[in-house]
Order: sequence, then structure tokens, then C-alpha cells
Amino acid sequence: MTPKTYITTGENIPTPTAPISNAVVAGNYCHVSGQLAVDKNGVFVGGTTLEQAQLAFNNIFAILKEAGFSREDIVFIDLAFIDLKDISIINQFYDSLFETGRKPARTVYQAAALPFDGRIKVMAIAIK
Repeated sequence: MTPKTYITTGENIPTPTAPISNAVVAGNYCHVSGQLAVDKNGVFVGGTTLEQAQLAFNNIFAILKEAGFSREDIVFIDLAFIDLKDISIINQFYDSLFETGRKPARTVYQAAALPFDGRIKVMAIAIK
């Protein structure tokens, strides 16, 4: 069986707001739990959908770094929106995060609700 590493805390990663790990590393895989616009202390910051996405992705990248991975290792992104009308704004931002021709696979869907009345939640899978 592959040993697992559970990433719950770190210098620049948010404190989980639920009984979860921020990420679990199993072999060459890193599964990052859904991230919202929360600060290091797990306090929801809020803002526009774009502002929330920026903080959620910053959290993803910080968690990956803590786990020994990088944004270039991301192979899959899961985006949950409260309002799919925001997708064009997020697509422009998302496009700037990854190299042309090296964008992760992705799912996008509308959620009925997110914790803290968030507007977007981001989950990622990375492979070395």
C-alpha cells in the first residue's frame, strides 16, 4: 500500500474550517480539498467572484508547495460556482494561471450553495 501524507497546516496555507486535510499526498498524486476565499486563519474573506477565485487559487498553490508540488503538476481542476454567469470572468483569470497548451483538465458546475455563502470553490489534483 502507498503511504499517504496528510497536509493540514503549514506556513502559508489556510487552517481547515472543517474536519479535513487541505491535501492528501499518495505516491505521485496530490489531491487538494476544495478551497474557498479564506485567509491563513480559515476566516472567509469574501469579495467578488474574481477576488474569491484569486484567493482560492492562491490557497491551492500554497498547499501544493507545502506538499512538494507546483502549479505545473496540476492535471485536473474542479470549479463550483454559485452563478455560472461568472464563468467568462473566471475563464480570463484561469487562462492567465497556466501556460498555453498546458492547461489542466477541468469541470465546471453550478452549486446550489457553498460554505460561508462563497461564490466559488476550487479543487485540484496534481501528479508529479
